[in-house]
Amino acid sequence: MVINRRIKQSNSTHPRNSPKRASVSTGVLDRLSSDELAVVLRSLLKGHPDLRSEAERIAVENVSAPSVEAIAAEVLLNVTNLDMDDLNGRAGRHSWGYVEPTEAAWEILEEAVTEMLADMKRRLELGLEAAAEAICAGIVLGLFQANSEKSEVVLQWAPDFPEEHACYVVAEFIRECPGQKRHTISNRLSKRLGDLVPDWSEMIFLVVERSRQGK
Repeated sequence: MVINRRIKQSNSTHPRNSPKRASVSTGVLDRLSSDELAVVLRSLLKGHPDLRSEAERIAVENVSAPSVEAIAAEVLLNVTNLDMDDLNGRAGRHSWGYVEPTEAAWEILEEAVTEMLADMKRRLELGLEAAAEAICAGIVLGLFQANSEKSEVVLQWAPDFPEEHACYVVAEFIRECPGQKRHTISNRLSKRLGDLVPDWSEMIFLVVERSRQGK
């Protein structure tokens, strides 16, 4: 008898639909990883296809308006924040052979920009040319700013990296541009970069010219 009474009291103290329980449930989304949120979104759209157009609109808004200055700041941080530990972990003798410090430095610096370069190409594939152009300009600006900070350890071993990689990024952008828009977009990018990095304007112009000719 006593046990039954205690069970009833326990159930009445914590009802199944209590506000406390609901608040815990509604807080789960804030704790999910990006992969888990992607699963939730796919399930939601599958069950409510009428929400797809709204989700597409929000997605476009989020991927189509990057800040050139923000991209440049991220590139500058990624490239100049590398220290001797990063270099020592890649250079020197390894089980597969010897890696020159210069070669290691180039690899590390390229990896520091890889994610943003991939994002630029992804937006081009989505048809968001203006967004991709902003990312391209941001990467070049960040590399230009890093060029004046060659006192940093890793950049000391690859002093030509900022200029050469900036050329590579511009060339990749133009090659990935839709053929019918390539001339217009490349002209606009050349002018934009001429304003952002005037010391590199001649170099950028030559890269643009060669790239849109398929060279």
